[in-house]
Amino acid sequence: MQALVLAGGEGTRLRPLTADVPKPVLPLAGRPFLGFMLDWLGRHGVDDVLLSCGFLSDAVEEALGDDWRGIRLRYVREREPLGTGGPLRLAYDEGLLDERLYMLNGDVLCDFDLTAQRERHAETGALATIALTAVEDTSSYGVVPTAPDGQVEAFLEKRPGPAPTNRVNAGCYLLEREVAERIPSGAAASMEHDVFPSLCMNGLYGFHAEGYWMDIGTPERYLEATWDLLGGRIASDLPERDGGGSLVGEGSVVEGARIGPKAVVGERCVVGAGTVVDHAVLHDGVTVGERCALERCIVARDVRIEDGARVEAGAVIGAGAVVAAGATVGAGARVEPGERVG
Repeated sequence: MQALVLAGGEGTRLRPLTADVPKPVLPLAGRPFLGFMLDWLGRHGVDDVLLSCGFLSDAVEEALGDDWRGIRLRYVREREPLGTGGPLRLAYDEGLLDERLYMLNGDVLCDFDLTAQRERHAETGALATIALTAVEDTSSYGVVPTAPDGQVEAFLEKRPGPAPTNRVNAGCYLLEREVAERIPSGAAASMEHDVFPSLCMNGLYGFHAEGYWMDIGTPERYLEATWDLLGGRIASDLPERDGGGSLVGEGSVVEGARIGPKAVVGERCVVGAGTVVDHAVLHDGVTVGERCALERCIVARDVRIEDGARVEAGAVIGAGAVVAAGATVGAGARVEPGERVG
């Protein structure tokens, strides 16, 4: 079984974390984010994955290689952004597509039953089957109403006020190769605006997916997904957490510090005595001095935080930055890579 994963976005909403690290391999709970998606696909019989890459594509291939736990990885490179539909046509033009394949957005963490989606797709004889997930507030999403037989009736753009359904597009599709043939070659295209609307009530079905679903495209959702992984809300083979549900990577020194609850300290970090790391994420190689306070924040690789500094909730510090002794990085602040906070 084959899957095409859209992994070419720049991850602008996650800046400065993605200034020099592509979003698909951004560390999440100590491993490349896309690794969780690949493990999930593998549990449902997928053994061939095409990764559509654009921004920093070489870094994606360097991090993941050509095999992930027995899944073959191949790369489709976008020379210019092709939207959500263009990569499917590009893979088709390069002769890489099987007769049937999954297609997924590369910034989603979920545990839907892909096997059940595949069975539903076969039962209906669909050209395309879209996983639809229920959300409490539909104002931030387009909604996808379906007919009694499961066919998609329309794609409705996000709007205020009542919606005809609380089911939204979860970015997980099962497609017949014929769908790729409908996309113009060599141009950007959108599955949501160009491809699927033409298939409404004409071979496009919805699959009501149950389970965990999170778009990690913002720092707030990245942290929430981290805490959910640490708390076991979504299946993973992460190492055993400590009593506070935290992870400390190999080679890190945290003696005398309070780590957690639900914190991640990457590899080769040093956290000084009297420092508190509470619901925060530290990537590899971070150095934190004594008597610091880090709360609900994200600290990228090789950052240095000196004695007595504070990093408040929602702050994001880019790679290689320095926070001077006694300084405060305020709530929600963004510190660019290499910047010094005095």
